[in-house]
Amino acid sequence: MKAICWHGTEDVRVDTVPDPAILDPRDIIIQVTATGICGSDLHLYSGIMPGMKAGDIIGHEPMGIVVAVGRDVKKFQIGDRVVVPFVIACGSCFFCQRTLYSCCDTTNPGAEMARKAMGHAPAGLFGYSAMMGSYPGGQAEYLRVPHADVGPIKIESNLTDEQVLFLSDIFPTGYMAAENAGIEPGDTVAVWGCGPVGQFAIQSAWMLGAERVIAIDRVPERLAMARRHGRAETLNSDEDSILERLTEMTGGRGPDRCIDAVGAEAHGAGTLDSVIDKAKQTLHLSMDRPHVLREAIMACRKAGTLSIPGVYIGLLDKIPFGALVNKGLTVKSGQTHVQRYLSPLLAKIESGEIDPSFVVTHRVSIEQAPAAYDTFRDKKDGCIKVVINPHRSTEEMAPAKEESGLLLDPALEGTLDRYPAIP
Repeated sequence: MKAICWHGTEDVRVDTVPDPAILDPRDIIIQVTATGICGSDLHLYSGIMPGMKAGDIIGHEPMGIVVAVGRDVKKFQIGDRVVVPFVIACGSCFFCQRTLYSCCDTTNPGAEMARKAMGHAPAGLFGYSAMMGSYPGGQAEYLRVPHADVGPIKIESNLTDEQVLFLSDIFPTGYMAAENAGIEPGDTVAVWGCGPVGQFAIQSAWMLGAERVIAIDRVPERLAMARRHGRAETLNSDEDSILERLTEMTGGRGPDRCIDAVGAEAHGAGTLDSVIDKAKQTLHLSMDRPHVLREAIMACRKAGTLSIPGVYIGLLDKIPFGALVNKGLTVKSGQTHVQRYLSPLLAKIESGEIDPSFVVTHRVSIEQAPAAYDTFRDKKDGCIKVVINPHRSTEEMAPAKEESGLLLDPALEGTLDRYPAIP
């Protein structure tokens, strides 16, 4: 099959690799019909995530059609249409029993490496380095899905792929970020980063009762999307003094809830701390550029809440921890417990409360995906979200919401020949 493989910093390629196989009776295999390029994939592309090896298949936002089923799988059968969460969870350990799926104790073969870096190992993730288990990712024609009865959600309606694909990651991630912020009716919520996760954090803040949402970014197209689809007030970090403007806009108090949807590779519009961060990252003295985290701590009102869905990788310096403690801030973070949110958020899509496809700006074939990484990273051509369909040409990628979306690739019969029934 064809797959997008990592070969080094700023080097991803379309390789021909072996088809996945059922390795455990709880596995399924899907034919991928749509998969996204995520902002956290750019940390791999930039070479700042440890544990990557040449040839690793990347990507963690897949959906598709079930083409093979292990004998112990109860929830799915061949032909089912599913969205696959990026977190791999067993469903039975201490953490899974508490719906803390991204903290699963059993699914990360890279646990020892992770423990050395973090003290404890989080769950395994699709397509995200040896530290997260070295699972082949979803930017491929086919994908093996372990612990299938715990992970994917079946799509039984006529919603298109683009309407449900982001249940795999960015919609639940934005929603959990807003939930972690502890939003109460009447709150002012500030969201740093208007990429896809930030867009869904904005939408979710309204769902959870915010009175005002202020969105902060430096890319005009992202700010326009936040205004148009998110109904947010916006600040441009290249033009505005963010701390001063947030203080002014909140009558001197600061936002009640702050969400850092940027993470490890923040830009700081030439501020001294961001220049130092960039220099240290270039010299491999640091993995992260935490300008936004510093700014959010300083901006948040006393006794407010800081939510961090943005990915951080290593050790951070110059964090104003004194401000965090003396202002009495609550901080909540973590990889998303995606499985917890799949059913309730699918219900919101099916009811028409939200149509997540609004974030999609670019649709490409698998052959064009490597070039799309550059476009996405550099925010060229108004790029906010890229969707890859491994089985269709770029000309066929335009959305058609009148289609059922039940099978958006070549004939299923050929796929079933490739994957005969599993005994």
